[in-house]
Amino acid sequence: MRTGRLVTACLACLLSGALAAEPFELDVVETDDLQLLYFDPFQTYLVPHVANNFHNSLEFQKRIFGWQPNGKTTILLTDFSDYGNAGAGVIPHNMLSVYIAPMSRTLETMPASERMFMLMNHEPVHLANMDAANEDDLRWRRFFRGKPQQTARHPESILYNYLTAPRFNVPRWYTEGAAVFMETWMSGGLGRAQGAYDEMVFRAMVRDDAHFYSSLGIVAEGSSVDFQTGVNAYLYGTRFFSYLALEYSPEQVVQWLRRDEDSEAYFTRQFQKVFGKSLDDAWDDWIAFEKQWQTRNLAAVRKYPLTPAQPITPSALGSISRSYIDSDGKTMVGAFRYPGVVAHVGKLSLDDGELEKVVDIKGAMKYRVASTAFDPDQRRLFYSADHYAFRDLMAVELETGKSRMLIKDARVGDIVHNPADKSLWGLRHLNGYVSLVRIAPPHEEWTLVHAFAYGEVPSELDISADGTLLSASVAEVDGGQYLRVFKTEDLLAGKLEAVQQFDFGTAVPEGFVFSPDGRYLYGSSYYTGVSNIFRFELATGAVEAVSNAETGFFRPIPLEDGSLLVFEFTGQGFVPVKIDPKPLEDVSAISFLGNEIVREHPVVKDWNVVASLDEVDYTENIVREGKYRPYREMRMDYWMPVIEGYQNSTALGANVRFSDPAHLYSLDVTTSYSTGADEDFHIDIEFDALYWSARYWHNNADFYDLFGPVDRSRKGDAFIIGYDRALIFDDPRKLEFSAEIAQFLNLETLPGNQNVDTLFFQDITSAEAELSYTDTRRSLGSVDHEKGFRWDLVAAADYADNDTVPRARAGLDFGFALPWKHSSFWFYNSLGYADGDRLNPLTNFYFGSFGNNYVDSREVKRYRNFDSFPGFNIDDISAREYGKSMLEFNIPPWRFKNAGTPSLYLNHIRPALFAGALHTDPGEDFDETWYSVGVQLDLEFKLMHRLPMTLTVGYAEGYRDSDKVADEWMLSLKIM
Repeated sequence: MRTGRLVTACLACLLSGALAAEPFELDVVETDDLQLLYFDPFQTYLVPHVANNFHNSLEFQKRIFGWQPNGKTTILLTDFSDYGNAGAGVIPHNMLSVYIAPMSRTLETMPASERMFMLMNHEPVHLANMDAANEDDLRWRRFFRGKPQQTARHPESILYNYLTAPRFNVPRWYTEGAAVFMETWMSGGLGRAQGAYDEMVFRAMVRDDAHFYSSLGIVAEGSSVDFQTGVNAYLYGTRFFSYLALEYSPEQVVQWLRRDEDSEAYFTRQFQKVFGKSLDDAWDDWIAFEKQWQTRNLAAVRKYPLTPAQPITPSALGSISRSYIDSDGKTMVGAFRYPGVVAHVGKLSLDDGELEKVVDIKGAMKYRVASTAFDPDQRRLFYSADHYAFRDLMAVELETGKSRMLIKDARVGDIVHNPADKSLWGLRHLNGYVSLVRIAPPHEEWTLVHAFAYGEVPSELDISADGTLLSASVAEVDGGQYLRVFKTEDLLAGKLEAVQQFDFGTAVPEGFVFSPDGRYLYGSSYYTGVSNIFRFELATGAVEAVSNAETGFFRPIPLEDGSLLVFEFTGQGFVPVKIDPKPLEDVSAISFLGNEIVREHPVVKDWNVVASLDEVDYTENIVREGKYRPYREMRMDYWMPVIEGYQNSTALGANVRFSDPAHLYSLDVTTSYSTGADEDFHIDIEFDALYWSARYWHNNADFYDLFGPVDRSRKGDAFIIGYDRALIFDDPRKLEFSAEIAQFLNLETLPGNQNVDTLFFQDITSAEAELSYTDTRRSLGSVDHEKGFRWDLVAAADYADNDTVPRARAGLDFGFALPWKHSSFWFYNSLGYADGDRLNPLTNFYFGSFGNNYVDSREVKRYRNFDSFPGFNIDDISAREYGKSMLEFNIPPWRFKNAGTPSLYLNHIRPALFAGALHTDPGEDFDETWYSVGVQLDLEFKLMHRLPMTLTVGYAEGYRDSDKVADEWMLSLKIM
């Protein structure tokens, strides 16, 4: 699944104070190969199931890939999201983080197999591929005493990481393609490598003559601008691996993935060795094959007359939620998500296809956007938000566009409105279980109707017009998929017994809704291989296909004239179309690439991993269980040689890192020695533990001081204690509090101002507290925030030479998106005041310069910072009181498909124009107004497939009043 980012997000949630008032406590179960962390008692029931399936998968990975794991694998179970997923990491240790909630199977983008079985097949493939090592790699691991993590603080680590884990440095399509391909056959053929959705995507691309990305283009552009974004890496990667398995053999695919003694370290060179041609040539061969394959599939579909479809809009609208016809009969209401525009509730005219935005949706999903329900009498749309955390229940009045939150963190989705009593029904996810709930007006509190057993996952609810029947798509633990109909009165009486059902096998019944007369249910399914619309007759239980789609039809809306409004899949997303649902006797089947693999290479049938439903007693393998104490678990991760700069001299030294397996506590120690400086010994020790941190440095040196003009190194000593906690963690809405107290000794310049001498004192006691809030939004394909606001309040005090200097600063930034996609205007504002003698250097705020170093690791757009003022020298302007504003115009990025090589390519260029004004010491002797006008170009590259690297060019002119007094050119390379 989402490698790396999901692990980081999961751990961020663990550290967030918004999730628990008291410190959390983890339990641990260990075997010889596994360290499983979980929250007792809520997740205890999953421990045997996860452990057994992991061990089954582990044995498979060892057998197929010859993988010998680098120590135990740590698995962290969490319930911090309403939808299941997982992430894998191998640096510095092997780790999986797992969201235990049911997975979204919208459009059948996920297979029907039981979630933990599937995840424990998929994720260990990542571990086996990225952690794979031969004797050359192991020799480096012994030298470094581990696998160094790529870190911006010591960019030399990029090389060390490659030496110890070369297969970690691969593109995402490679890792995800391999995992999906292997997961499919480990699940007995049930998976995305022979999934109907994947076939539909490429069938639509061929029909629409859409662009096929190269192996470089899919990561450089295809995973950013397309409405499917990162899913394209899964789609392209899986399809390419499947092609290789069919045209060559599954054994050669495995050989490409293995890290045997005679293998090549870099994945493209290993490809050449295994397949006898370059990866680019093979990729071109696959595209040619895919076009021929899907041309045959299109011909098969066209064997019978296609269902005529009348488009409502001239172009695709990306992803669309379940939608409704407004009471006027002329407008479709739903949620929309497509590149260039923040996801939103909208009203679509059925006459001219014009889409009117109503309200933004926070945390929209990729395909279903949001769960929606509609009350036509009140013209009120209910919708869910914050889908990648705990879902909120929202409502918006279409008449006024005013929205309000009904239930925060309701964790309820698949909502449906009961016309009979105005209640809402929905499905709630908690601790891996699904519950059916009812929300009576005024819709501010839910009540439990039924709690389903683990593995029984209902979705896609609907209620008949008279309120007597409820339908649901139900997935069973064995992968079976059913459409079931219940009486609402039975459900309220505690009786869960379907009055009608249909078995769809492993094809998911999706979007089934009642006809206005209650006689039928209309919905979609890949039951015949292509997603068509089916009609289920409640009286008889008969199911009939009522469409023959070329690509796929979804989410039918019955209209008054008997026709259906459905969403047709295209290469750019969904297009609302109108069809006449007539029962068909025949619809054509398509060919599945996965089926051809099995026919040509039956060896994949031997890759089946037995699903564990806890019939194995895992307790026999337990070597330890109890509470997880991070400080007791800390161990050395690695050491590495480093190079640093210190006051125009070069320092050589070493960095050593310690942490616990879950990365909750860490200790980082760097020591170095320099020649050519009066202070030759340097040390930096930093400890992080949950909300607290502590740091000590002596004659602090820094890698980036090798490349001026910005100096970070400082003479002297510092003792620093910090505290940082999220008071609100509701992404993208965050309220954070941070505080720091520090003692600096023997300084020559101020800790934060390289060009300001300390004059008559060398020792400073400093304290600072900050409260910051952010709520910014961005659309699909964006490279930066596009709308929203943020603010911060900072109070500080410095004590030196028997004098205390208090300071306060406040900032407010806000911006809005422009009609030109991915363009925006932003306003950055700040003001500050310090109380003290103007001649005391501690009394002043200092401004000047872009603030970017020639080689850097900090923010690229540093001109947004309060103390930056391009066009002037660093710390050139001082003020005891100030007010500052800056206007920024972000121009849409220029993207590139094939600019570079897989290991280093240009992703995009982002231009920005800015102009700022700074007023210093109003009403005093130093009362002046300064201006800055400039431009900045950011060229973002990707290094080693996953590391951002930005080359920035900037120019600014500085003015005092109306006179130009300075200018500045800036060239900076930001590593990671």
